Amino acid sequence: MQNRPKKNTGKKYDKPEKPGPIRLNKHIANAGICSRREADTLIQEGKIKVNGKYVTELGSLVNPGDKVEYKGKVLKAEKLQYVLLNKPKDFITTTKDERNRKTVMNLVEKACTERIFPVGRLDRLTTGLLLFTNDGELAKRLTHPSFQIKKIYRVDLDSPITQEHFEAIKAGIKLEDGIATVNDLAILDDDYRCLGIEIHIGRNRIVRRIFEHFGYKVMKLDRVMFGPLTKKDLSRGKWRHLSAQEILHLRGNR
Repeated sequence: MQNRPKKNTGKKYDKPEKPGPIRLNKHIANAGICSRREADTLIQEGKIKVNGKYVTELGSLVNPGDKVEYKGKVLKAEKLQYVLLNKPKDFITTTKDERNRKTVMNLVEKACTERIFPVGRLDRLTTGLLLFTNDGELAKRLTHPSFQIKKIYRVDLDSPITQEHFEAIKAGIKLEDGIATVNDLAILDDDYRCLGIEIHIGRNRIVRRIFEHFGYKVMKLDRVMFGPLTKKDLSRGKWRHLSAQEILHLRGNR
């Protein structure tokens, strides 16, 4: 009989900003089209107009009522929205689908009037936490590998995992697109088919590919934690707005 792995047993809110001059890159980011860093690039490349004139100086300020344009479109600072969805399976993570399949946007269409976008993606069969926002700067932060955003999944396999494979996954395995590093791995049931896995990397189908590398079929995959966010009191297919404290945590201001 094959050996099996051992089972596991057992700040204050920011003050609201007063109306007044703000940096041009922040105004652009608040319009939901990109991050502040990307906005700096647009400014340097001479692609941003303020009150009819191109502005190329970094650190430029704009006042309430100033007309900021990009590609002929006036950029209005939208109210920033942060919506958390507990995604069901059979919905694809895209804003539009040419084949008319069900998308995650169908599930959050009534969350707000602002146009929001999914942060990262979950494949069609994967369930669990998916964040939506029009905060381009935060979205960039949450998806960039250097920020090491924690993601925890529950994985159900078609057969019991062996000790050898368990230890190999914990140590990190080489896939076709590089080393897949796992931060933690735990057995969740007596059959050794259900595991919890914590990762920071966000490559395409990474969790499924880790187990498929050893010949396992992932029967169910559910993201139960994204950064500081959990599925507590959020049933499948439902969404909610983030609290002010949760937003601060995502930004790294605990």
